Amino acid sequence: MNTFKLLMAASCFLAMTTSGVAKQDYSKSEGLLQYVDPYIGSGFHGHVFVGTSVPYGMVQLGPNNIHKGWDWCSGYHYSDSILIGFSHTHLSGTGCTDLGDILIMPLNEIRTPRGNQDDIRDGYASKYSHDNEIARPEYYSLLLDRYNIKAELTATDRVGFHRYTYPEGKPASILIDLREGNGSNAYDSYIRKVDDYTVEGYRYVRGWSPSRKVYFVLKSDQKIEKFTAYDDNTPKPWDQLKVESVKSVLTFGHVKEVKIKVAISSVSCENAAMNLQAELSHWDFDKVVKMSSERWNKQLEKMTVESDDEAAKRVFYTAHYHTMIAPTLYCDVNGEYRGMNDMIYTDPKKANYTTLSLWDTYRALNPLMTIIQPELVDDVVNSMLSIYRQQDKLPIWPLMSGETNCMPGYSSVPVIADAYLKGFTGFNAEEALTAMKATATYERQNGVPYVLAKGYIPADKVHEATSIAMEYAVDDWGIAAMAQKMGKTADYETFSKRAHYYKNYFDSSIHFIRPKLEDGSWRTPYDPARSIHGVGDFCEGNGWQYTFFAPQDPYGLISLFGGDKPFTSKLDSFFTNNDSMGEGASSDITGLIGQYAHGNEPSHHIAYLYTYAGEQWKTAEKVRFIMSDFYTDRPDGIIGNEDCGQMSAWYLLSAMGFYQVNPSDGVFAFGSPRFKKIEVKVRGGKVFTVEAPNNSEENIYIRKVYLNGKPYHKSYITYNDIINGSTLKFEMGKKPDKNFGKASANRPIVLNK
Repeated sequence: MNTFKLLMAASCFLAMTTSGVAKQDYSKSEGLLQYVDPYIGSGFHGHVFVGTSVPYGMVQLGPNNIHKGWDWCSGYHYSDSILIGFSHTHLSGTGCTDLGDILIMPLNEIRTPRGNQDDIRDGYASKYSHDNEIARPEYYSLLLDRYNIKAELTATDRVGFHRYTYPEGKPASILIDLREGNGSNAYDSYIRKVDDYTVEGYRYVRGWSPSRKVYFVLKSDQKIEKFTAYDDNTPKPWDQLKVESVKSVLTFGHVKEVKIKVAISSVSCENAAMNLQAELSHWDFDKVVKMSSERWNKQLEKMTVESDDEAAKRVFYTAHYHTMIAPTLYCDVNGEYRGMNDMIYTDPKKANYTTLSLWDTYRALNPLMTIIQPELVDDVVNSMLSIYRQQDKLPIWPLMSGETNCMPGYSSVPVIADAYLKGFTGFNAEEALTAMKATATYERQNGVPYVLAKGYIPADKVHEATSIAMEYAVDDWGIAAMAQKMGKTADYETFSKRAHYYKNYFDSSIHFIRPKLEDGSWRTPYDPARSIHGVGDFCEGNGWQYTFFAPQDPYGLISLFGGDKPFTSKLDSFFTNNDSMGEGASSDITGLIGQYAHGNEPSHHIAYLYTYAGEQWKTAEKVRFIMSDFYTDRPDGIIGNEDCGQMSAWYLLSAMGFYQVNPSDGVFAFGSPRFKKIEVKVRGGKVFTVEAPNNSEENIYIRKVYLNGKPYHKSYITYNDIINGSTLKFEMGKKPDKNFGKASANRPIVLNK
């Protein structure tokens, strides 16, 4: 173990070990799916979805626990053992709570109250054991202890498929709870028995997403012998009911097995029925499992690794899986979907997407998609442009038909700019640039009027002002770069200037980013380690972390410190300083190495900044430590919120040996490859290969590099080299070659400036 690792092991924050890991039945999964473990990240603060879905599907069908706070953002936490049912929508890895729509609980004893964590005797909730649970992307199964009912789940894009096996002696039933969600309750709900096999309804919700509507159609393969609708827990003698809190019990008589199909829509029950007929007209449960398995394997095969380390392969392929839960499909089979203004729109390509965790994903997930999911890039951009037409600004954090306005920045901008600069042409670039500029000058956008008037956002006027302004500078660089490529000189000059506004917060007397007040003075007193969640000067971070937050301009940041040596000295201190963040710090700030916090996104690029200062070997050792210690194959194996694939995307890019520091550039700085060989299917049917044949736990440093068989002295690779199907070969060693990447000519270049 090298000195750095000893230091980090002593100072870093490590997740508490979760005792007891569920037995995974991998034998039923074929191909690369055998290496995917959905339990990874379901403990600690990972917040990942556990259940079944298809890649980027509208439906995420899985178990729900009673919501007990932050660690149940996905609806499920590995530490829990009480089930309240299976719902059809879930978030994955977020730091906020919502969804959990159309909750279904199989019963053989009729109860309509939910019960609570301390006493479920009078409710419908049931205990369960991980020993009787199987979690795979294509199939989920659980035995409910209370009822001895076996639940099995699978899904298509828009339909959840349930199979329940009941014990003999009691009538088989299911409860439909339209009030209960994951941390948010319905304000209006409706249910109707259509015929002896069909029920339809809706659930209207205000939650983290300020407004959304979910319609559904349910079909069973068994006759509904009895239908009872409840106003909360009061039965009503009607075949339909519209109240705030609708529940319903369907009883099928004394049958051994019941299959249920549930299709959802944001538009209408009629559209939900159309989705059901188009996607799942048969009752062959195992056929759907096989279909889902084939779809997952096809996606997983886009990245393949060679390794004798089975645990490392589970981490890698599970990370790949986690990058394909969101964004989620958000349109019906006819292309219709509900917009932010509650109007119905139609996507001509039938490929509209939502659940865009942009403040997180613009850093790694979206750049990764340009490599391994090019067919989705234009669809995601067009989905964001559609939202612009609906609300006069690009999305911040859109969830179904609601804009959460969560997190600082207008982080759709770097995603669009990155796509355009990398040659994606499936969207209207003129409209995109207009939308980007309109968003950057939108006066109701938090702090934008101050940016326009003063060039900074006063910390005594806006909460988290410094973080907001720093994010705006990153976004504005994307506008400038895109405008320059389009020949829009005036726009380039305007937004290039704004991209450097981060310098207005740099206090050269202390070499820290520092909040500035309306009168132009610095915040005093000022502790750069201090972090106050929600009301401080920084969003989920502190002055240390945001001092290095200029991914759009690493060389400009280095110059503020006076050059390479003072910059790397400060960066060294960043990774070793253990000053307290104080009371009230965000729970998201986890995975600490000194002040570096890998569990939260503002730190994600910082380890790679050494490469820009000519000390690539320091990037290598820190990145390798993060991959080895903060990503494991256990339930607590993700060191912070997964954030809709961002944490996993960081790992996948870093495992290939590089990371795109500037989110709108296409330049990938070298780190330390994790595997001996990775093959990646890229645009045009080509294959990009990363080789590191002598890679090992000890050989973490890059000694030499070859690109397509020729010596390569650069400490970076470009997007064009990747998508051209190049072969990148690393020669690794136990000791660093401190001259590798040291010369200015070999450091990462800055494109599109």
